[in-house]
Amino acid sequence: MANHERETGKSSKSGKSPQPKPQAKPVPAQEKVPKQAYKAELYRLQAELVKVQEWMRTSGARIVIIFEGRDAAGKGGTIKRVTQYLNPRVAQIAALPKPTERQATQWYFQRYIEHLPAAGEMTLFDRSWYNRAGVEHVMGFCTKQQYGEFMHQCPTFERMLVEDGILLRKYWFSVSDSEQQKRFESRLDDPMRRWTWSRLPAGSRTRGPRTTCSR
Repeated sequence: MANHERETGKSSKSGKSPQPKPQAKPVPAQEKVPKQAYKAELYRLQAELVKVQEWMRTSGARIVIIFEGRDAAGKGGTIKRVTQYLNPRVAQIAALPKPTERQATQWYFQRYIEHLPAAGEMTLFDRSWYNRAGVEHVMGFCTKQQYGEFMHQCPTFERMLVEDGILLRKYWFSVSDSEQQKRFESRLDDPMRRWTWSRLPAGSRTRGPRTTCSR
């Protein structure tokens, strides 16, 4: 009986042939959005952001947006497009440099707190307190104890922000290694963007998700 079932492909219990498993369809390569369609959609979304700005003004809302991710992944360009038509008094960009000697002795989150928005304002962090969990940890710029304290305190800190009424949004930007390298090399040839190349060793790009290009 077992040999008969193998030969005919039929089961003695159901009398039905086993159904072949559906084959996964190949995922088509993502096509680039036509330039005109991109500009039209960008302008539409920017108009929506202007509406959000008016809503913040009338409601007194506070918004914090964190832009994190790999270097050359598009954080800075996205921030420029988000704020292009917004009032700079309402939408503020916080791109903090390396901590000063005095700031290095303060509570880690302290220098970020002064950039939090008041009623009717939005703060966009071009990198944020997650530096400690990323580049500082990977490159050895903080101790294991400091890293551990950050991982323990960060959820509590963000929960306090949300409980106080701040609308917190976090975005991670990524890019492939090959595309990242291509963008880095293009910056070296562009005198207007060459300053974004970091002085950190080029080999550090292989040590984690954060890379050597600075703000």
